[in-house]
Amino acid sequence: MNGPFSRVSVLFFFILFSFHSVTYAERLSVESFSSLPQYANPKLSPGGIRVAFLQNADIDGGATFLSTVDLQTGEQTYLLRSDNEKVKINWYRWVNDKTLAISARYESRDRNVKYYQTRLYAMDYNDTGEKARLLIKPRGRSQDRVSVSQFQDNVIDWLPDDPEHIIVAIDLDRPLLPSVYKLNVYTTRMSRIEKGKRKIRDWLTDQQGNLRVGITLDYDDGEREILVRRTSDSDDWDTIFSFNAMNESGIYPVGFGLDPNLMYYKAYQDDKLALFTWNLTDNTKTLVFADPEYDVSGGLIYSPKTREAIGVYHANSELGRIYWDDRFTGLHKGFDKAFPDTDNYLMSLDNEENSYILYSENDYTPGSYYIGNRENRSLGLLFDTYPSLMQTDVLTQHQKVTYTARDGTEIEGYLTLPKNKGEGPIPTILHPHGGPGARDFAGFDYWTSFFSNRGYAVFRPNFRGSTGYGYEFARSQMQSWGLAMQDDLTDATHWLVEQGIADPEKICIVGASYGGYAALMATVKTPDLFACSVSFAGVSNLRQLVSSSRKFVNTEFVKNQIGSDSDDLEARSPYYAVEKIKTPILLVHGDEDRVVDVRQSRMMADELEDLDKTFEYIELESGDHYLSIQRNRHRFFTAVDEFLSRHLD
Repeated sequence: MNGPFSRVSVLFFFILFSFHSVTYAERLSVESFSSLPQYANPKLSPGGIRVAFLQNADIDGGATFLSTVDLQTGEQTYLLRSDNEKVKINWYRWVNDKTLAISARYESRDRNVKYYQTRLYAMDYNDTGEKARLLIKPRGRSQDRVSVSQFQDNVIDWLPDDPEHIIVAIDLDRPLLPSVYKLNVYTTRMSRIEKGKRKIRDWLTDQQGNLRVGITLDYDDGEREILVRRTSDSDDWDTIFSFNAMNESGIYPVGFGLDPNLMYYKAYQDDKLALFTWNLTDNTKTLVFADPEYDVSGGLIYSPKTREAIGVYHANSELGRIYWDDRFTGLHKGFDKAFPDTDNYLMSLDNEENSYILYSENDYTPGSYYIGNRENRSLGLLFDTYPSLMQTDVLTQHQKVTYTARDGTEIEGYLTLPKNKGEGPIPTILHPHGGPGARDFAGFDYWTSFFSNRGYAVFRPNFRGSTGYGYEFARSQMQSWGLAMQDDLTDATHWLVEQGIADPEKICIVGASYGGYAALMATVKTPDLFACSVSFAGVSNLRQLVSSSRKFVNTEFVKNQIGSDSDDLEARSPYYAVEKIKTPILLVHGDEDRVVDVRQSRMMADELEDLDKTFEYIELESGDHYLSIQRNRHRFFTAVDEFLSRHLD
């Protein structure tokens, strides 16, 4: 196959519905945890007759296949194969029962600047050996003036009543100023609906497919406006809200109800993100749902049959969703009755709300997908994500706990104790998350499971700067890397010792991305606290991070988040304080990382070597920020296993 993916030829692994037997072992192999999910991300077609899914195979260094299966005949088709190196399958979705839209993510370079690009393709479900259709073509007056958009996969409306078209937003006319087009997925013809204007970066349609909202952003000063068309047939755009995205909370539209004048949006109420409606006819605003303890975390849920908004995703709720349509609450409770020991999530429904895909997992059981039919009252296993880990007698449950930081702030986190812990303190992993604008949750986590299976306690604190706990808590990361948010990790470590959980001589801090920065910063800020430190794709030099952001449009946002004073940036950078380090360090970084440049770890390794510190540096060939390549994931987990054994066992 020409284009970004190679043609599928011979496959040497089991297909869908295959059974994987496991022999019980107290200490599982590294590969049991470092393998990519065997199956992942199933998508049900609108008519409920086919499923598309990803299938990972540990062949030729690792390969990912996009496949489809016909639920009526059982026929399976392999469409695309990716080695997850220069091109990755970014996402896919059914346009109709026949055709899939597929986003491909490319790792690109312009001189010394590395960045991502995306392209949008279409394939029919049985197009094995066929060339994927590129849906958006470069345009320009001559070969020297071709306009090529960096991101070409921004679909803003799937037009469920029009099986041949979708609506996309793309900056073909002026860079960073997307226009809106109606796109035919078969002929690739596009007709422009609205030309880019007024620094609008994001567009939103109503449930009837009409363009109704434009969201502006000035990259230089952070000013943002919410523009709306009051009615679907209006040509006028009114500003209904404006704020500065750098230092004000503002609002953000998330969708429309079936009523085309009812816009849903999120805004902060009592410091927590809540869901509201805004009637564009009379400007009435109504609270739909708020949680006094946590931000409302997700987007709207729609009924595929009625097209009405029926709920919102909210991780800190019993079902992971809040429904205001009782039919779906009852359906979910039925799942919980059938599978009482797992957390169960309705992933997709067909257009008649008859066929569905259910996802089921818990802290100690990797996810399984089921295919169900409400009319036939049938439910069967589709596939397990990690067949080799389907052993509830090996992995363990997480405990949600809180501890008090030095200034009295309550910090929430998840503690995982290994099976057969025994008495007394044990070797422990402090595992700060990345982001830092993210957070940890309950549920299966393959890193945590790996550490606990090795006999270590694992603690994942949602330190200051984590999302989900309100505006002020999240904002506390601003220009504060290495300060209070780092102290929260130190305080978490002391708490683990005080509780009799952690052996004070055998604690290792392990993190990725921002967590990698925190793991390195711990070695210079608290050089006697940890027995070892592991940084995957971590930042070591804040000054260099801010400097390199000048090559991108969000540089002012980076300065606002990280800081701009050179002396301050150096003071909060592990790279400039290597002389303080006593802790053995494992540094690992992918050489094609587009999120945190590999130079961050290369510079740190050079400085550690110059000062004769104890460390190991591993650079992963073609590696990205997410350990997407199977051989790299195996290598990383093997290195971590050996490193932790040397310093904690």
